[in-house]
This record gives sequence, structure tokens and C-alpha cells, in this order.
Amino acid sequence: MNVLLKNVTVIDDSSAHHLKKKDILIEKGIIQKIGDQLSKSDIQTIEADQAFVSPGWIDIFTHLSDPGLEHRETLESGADAAFAGGFTKVFTIANTEPVIDNKTQVSYITEKSKSLPVQIFPIGAITKNAEGSNLSEMYDMYNAGAIAFSDGLHPAQSPGLFLKALQYVKAFDGVLIQQPFDTTIGTYGLINEGIISTQLGLPGLPAVAEELMIMRDIELLRYSESKLHITGISSAKSVSLIAKAKAEGLQITCSVTPYHLLFTDEDLQSYDTNLKLNPPLRTKADRAALRKGVLDGTIDLIASHHFPQHSDDKDKEFEYAKNGMIGLQTAYAVVQEALPELSTEKIVDLFSFNATKIFKINSPKISEGMEANLTIFNPKGKTLLTRENNKSRSNNTPLFNTTLKGKVMATIARNKIFINE
Repeated sequence: MNVLLKNVTVIDDSSAHHLKKKDILIEKGIIQKIGDQLSKSDIQTIEADQAFVSPGWIDIFTHLSDPGLEHRETLESGADAAFAGGFTKVFTIANTEPVIDNKTQVSYITEKSKSLPVQIFPIGAITKNAEGSNLSEMYDMYNAGAIAFSDGLHPAQSPGLFLKALQYVKAFDGVLIQQPFDTTIGTYGLINEGIISTQLGLPGLPAVAEELMIMRDIELLRYSESKLHITGISSAKSVSLIAKAKAEGLQITCSVTPYHLLFTDEDLQSYDTNLKLNPPLRTKADRAALRKGVLDGTIDLIASHHFPQHSDDKDKEFEYAKNGMIGLQTAYAVVQEALPELSTEKIVDLFSFNATKIFKINSPKISEGMEANLTIFNPKGKTLLTRENNKSRSNNTPLFNTTLKGKVMATIARNKIFINE
């Protein structure tokens, strides 16, 4: 793969070219030259005068559904969607069939992904079969390549067991990821509990189910002195709780989905099952708090929570439809649409740099002689997702044929390139 990037602004504070507009020559997947007015005959050229280039983006919570649920997504189709969305590294959750709860399953993911354009990191289950009863073989999974540990869609409910997991991963400086909700509260809730759920006559899922879990886990984190990442926060109080824990010095980080920054429960008045999510969309006040948390740095990462669902599980009555939407291809554009005031440096922190620090990931810097692992994006561009250009195997999104601000122009990794036309 050979390509010449023209007039692109570098965003990489570890590079000597940070914030400078440069030409970048890439040959056989390696950055050969960074300079001004570079030229080379018989090579693909990308004119990127209004665009920025950063180290490749990382998504830390996505459901690639492989093995066992390939009718929703495969590692191949998920990697294609991620690559088109600007991601060069993706964490896949453990809720597959079988569950990723041993080193054999971890090796399956790492080996199968070696030929893909995107590096896929398996998240190992905290408990066997993600059932919340007995700890899994976390140390063996860590040695086999698991990047972190989480029961994913079925967060650990037992405080004693979760405490043991926090203590266990300290042996290898590991990180637990928790999607917080107490399953005993609002068990049959379908959307956020509030005015909209009452108006629509739908059972509500209260924010306290999320907030109680976060409070509990902060106490366990304080006791264990371990590391914890909370993903998918959705309420104003959740942001406040994590901000206070950070101020105390606890090793806690958090992430928000793009769609919780854009939509609210008011968007559910059409009963669109593509907006049926867990955690559910909450109020405008909650959304404002999430946006503020992104801007002030309380929220560390954007996590796509790309959860493919087959049409058979979405094209039905709201009560029976499954949770989740796809989001890898639109993650950047949705964030840009929701928060156009975000600086490009902050965007790169949220999509790349912070993840490398939290999860200790090596990412090649933008420098001559380094592997080209890059995302090229234009805040002034436009993204239009259609059924025709959707790379995912599933179509569960409310964003088809909606023009969004911001565009990923190209993604380069593993000697491969994807260019968004």
C-alpha cells in the first residue's frame, strides 16, 4: 500500500510535526518521508488541505458477535465497519457463544484478526460464562492477549465477587471494565423512567440503577486500590460521582457512547426500536451533563457500544425488540454533530491517546520510519451513512440517510487503506 497525503495537519504531541501542516509519504505501510511539497509519480494521492491526521483511533467496547452470533456480525464485517469509521484497534466484548472466558477463546480472536485491517483485542469475561458466579481464568487470558476484563452486557452483580476481581487483576496491573446497572432495579424497564416513559405508557428504567452500581464500585475500588473503567454512563449524577472519585485520586476512568451525546428519551416518541438501548437514552439535562463531562475532561473516552442486532430482533413491537444500535462508522460524525466546539486535539484524546494510556497500548507515533497507523479526518466534511455503504452485517441504526457533521476521510493500518468517497 503506497499513498501520499498532501497538506494534512498532524495531531500527535509525541511527534516533531505536531500541529504542523505536512505531506506524508507512505510506502509498504511505513512512513517514509514527512515534509513540504513532496511529490511522487504513479502513487495514490489524497488531497487533505482541511483535514487532520492522528494515530489510529481505538474503540474500547464493541460487540463483534463472533463466535456464535455471526448472523449479527463477524470479525471481518466488524473490522470493515471499524476501519471505515477511522478505527485501527477495537476491543470486542466477551458476550459471544461461547463466552470469551478462557485462553483458547482469547487466542481464537487474536489469531483470526491477524489478517484483518483492524487489530482486534478480546475483552475477557470476569466470571465464567459471564454468569456472575465464579471468577474466570483472568491471568491465563491476560497472558494470551486479553486487553481488559468485563462481563459486558451482564455486569457483575455480586459486590464480593467484583471485589475479588478488582484485587485479582492487581497482580498484572489489569483493568476491569464495567457497564453499570443493577439488574434488580427496573428489571422490566424499556426506556428511561420519567415523563416520556409515562406519556408513552412504557415501563421505565430509572437512572438510580446505574448510579447505585457506580457508587458501589467506587467503594470497592477505594478499598482494593485497583483500576476500573466505567463505560456507557448516561446520567448527570453518574458524571458527578466519577468526577468526585477522580478528585480523590482513585484510578477510575469512564466513557460515553456517541449516541448518548446526540439523542434523548424525547427521540423515542416515534417508538423507533433502533433507539432502544441499554443504558437507555435519558433526559436533556442528562445529555447536557454528559456533554459538559466530555468538554471538561471528566469523561475520558468515546466508546461506540456498537451492538449489532439482526432485523428479526428489531423489526417488532418495542417491548420485544432487543437493545442496541450499530455505531462504528458514525462514531466520529455523531460526536462532531453533538459537540462541534470540541477541538481536534480533544477529539484525538477521546478517540486515541487516552485509550493508549488507560489500557497501556503501544501506538506508533507519526514519524519517519514508523508503521503507518493513521486516521485522517475532516471536521468540516460530511458523513452520510446508507444501507449501501454500511459495512456492518446489521442495519440497526436510526442514522441512515442522515447527514452528519465531520468525516473520516481515510484510515491506514497494517499496510491497508480505506478511503471514504
